[in-house]
Amino acid sequence: MTALCPTIGSAVRIDCHALGLLISALERRGYQVIGPSIKDSAICYTTVRGIDDLPIGWTAEQEPGKYRLQRRSDSAMFGYAAAANSLKSFLHPAELKLFTAQRDNGAFRILPNDEPAPRYAFLGVRACELAAAGIQDRVLIEDRFTDPGYRDRRSNSIVIAIQCSEPAATCFCTSMGTGPRVTKGFDLALTEIVDAGTHEFLVEVGTETGAELLGDIEFSDASTELREKSRALTKHTEQAITRRMDTNGLSEMLRSSFDHPQWDDVASRCLACGNCTQVCPTCFCVAVEDSTDITGQHAERVRTWDSCFTLGFSYIHGGSVRVSTKSRYRQWLTHKLSYWNDQFGASGCVGCGRCIAWCPVGIDLTKEVVALRAPAIEQISERGGQ
Repeated sequence: MTALCPTIGSAVRIDCHALGLLISALERRGYQVIGPSIKDSAICYTTVRGIDDLPIGWTAEQEPGKYRLQRRSDSAMFGYAAAANSLKSFLHPAELKLFTAQRDNGAFRILPNDEPAPRYAFLGVRACELAAAGIQDRVLIEDRFTDPGYRDRRSNSIVIAIQCSEPAATCFCTSMGTGPRVTKGFDLALTEIVDAGTHEFLVEVGTETGAELLGDIEFSDASTELREKSRALTKHTEQAITRRMDTNGLSEMLRSSFDHPQWDDVASRCLACGNCTQVCPTCFCVAVEDSTDITGQHAERVRTWDSCFTLGFSYIHGGSVRVSTKSRYRQWLTHKLSYWNDQFGASGCVGCGRCIAWCPVGIDLTKEVVALRAPAIEQISERGGQ
């Protein structure tokens, strides 16, 4: 065993005890460790203080409109698909105070929100989630205007990724080119190997920061066998993902399908609840709300998540532009899979499958795309000409 810092690109082996020490080392450095834990009958990202907080021996069954915790037959700590929430909950929070206004001698004094950005260490991040964070970087940092709150949170964060070993039935990252193997964007990347009598981790070093972190714990050189097990695990995960989305000509197809009858069909099922946009790791739309106390001496401006499924989202002078559920679902899907490419140079979907699992009526966007690819005449025929 050694405590010397490894180099970028190298791989080492640690055990479960060392993983607990890594969490402690991150806390000593002033990071709030955000990792998976059981919360509200789901595996969610939340604050973890040690390995006992991780979902040891748990996984989650996910199907369209269905999410259920299930016991595993082993003691894996990361043996589940993507968590119910995503890094967006922390990097682009659902509610953020922008400023406070205080009346002072008849005039308002503006007090910006100058709270320092929290320092997050994200543990257990999947490849699809890293891809989603990269998309949000493009939108909120690298575009014409920068979101300073997101930028500061992102620059203050550390990413400890995990190689995915347990895809859900809703996953389709292979179609989107975003997984299942983590290849970039991490400080450290873990592969959890649980065999009879052994429970260990291969740790790949992505940055100097990651290398320095390993200097705080004991590790050993990764054997060739352990490296091969890591690659085999990822290959098995890739083969286990059976849900597909055909992205060939997808953007052009959606542009030419504005009047396709499938939009009416999906609108008849959609509740316009906005669940899909809330759990989506790349959706970034917000609204700004002002409030004042009863005395009129104090006011606040708060930014909150919004959704293109709400009636007020498309409101302009005189009313909302998209008054029907059909128009709102069409806007969401077309923007996500087509116009996003024009704006930001990539699809807005990473294939994590959250929108499928957390849709109350089980709408599956991969199946909607298949239906939209069918000629409109076939759709009309299947619906009895209605």
